[in-house]
Amino acid sequence: MRQKITVIGAGNVGATCAQRAAEKELADVVLVDVVEGLPQGKGLDLSEARPIESHDAAVAGANDYEATAGSDIIIVTAGIARKPGMSRDDLIKTNAGIVDTVVRAAAAASPEAVIIIVSNPLDAMCHVALKASGFPSARVIGMAGVLDSARFRYFIAEALDVSVENTHAFVLGGHGDTMVPLPRFSTVAGIPITELMDPDQIQALCERTANGGAEIVGLLKTGSAFYAPASAAVQMADAILKDKKKILPCAAYLQGQYGYNDLYIGVPVKLGAGGVVDIIEIDLTAEEKAALDHSADAVRGLVKDLDKLGY
Repeated sequence: MRQKITVIGAGNVGATCAQRAAEKELADVVLVDVVEGLPQGKGLDLSEARPIESHDAAVAGANDYEATAGSDIIIVTAGIARKPGMSRDDLIKTNAGIVDTVVRAAAAASPEAVIIIVSNPLDAMCHVALKASGFPSARVIGMAGVLDSARFRYFIAEALDVSVENTHAFVLGGHGDTMVPLPRFSTVAGIPITELMDPDQIQALCERTANGGAEIVGLLKTGSAFYAPASAAVQMADAILKDKKKILPCAAYLQGQYGYNDLYIGVPVKLGAGGVVDIIEIDLTAEEKAALDHSADAVRGLVKDLDKLGY
């Protein structure tokens, strides 16, 4: 019996997640959405591409959770996307209700699954999903740092005219304007970028990374990023399904690590079977820790807003 991934939300991010996962033959995929015909149509379209793309992963669409039963991974992309001028924080009221509803239903159908949250504001939605699912925190994680680090890696490769495959980067903290790119831990073929670029150039790349989502929203005007977020979520699913023990920056529930308690924030995580295998603590400079504290405070503010809303 093949493994199964549920993708909740058949919009651009969700449909692209389904495509990426199926074409990698990670698992069979069930695409769920409340709009009748939308997930079924996209599932059929992706299935009709199977002979051309040469894979046998099934892709089905559904409006309920019966077909999702027994899923190994649940990727949550449901919710409204950011529009120009809208911050991730503006999304919290609407998306908290959506995430709460879909996670309760999906978790009941797949009680052993690992949940990957993509919906924004991401760190806050992880808190909603943790409570709604009743799962251990190791099985509720957020796609944040993988995407932010990928953006940072691309900007580094572009600036230095090198292959993206040579770049490695870490971005910690909340998935928003307060995220913390770490140049000291970002390298090209093992060489820290601090030895390859001047401080002003590095700072410009850090700022562009922090505003990466907003930059795309501004260009698209009627939507937000979906190719890279989908790739990031599926990379996490790949690490979990194949028990890779891969270290990736993800939004994880901290209980004492980095000095934070009961808080989702982006940190290096070892991903394997069952979700979070370990949370990696790295030594930060006083400046880096101060930036991470600032980001953590921003996430705490969102969590307080959730408390007021009853989530």
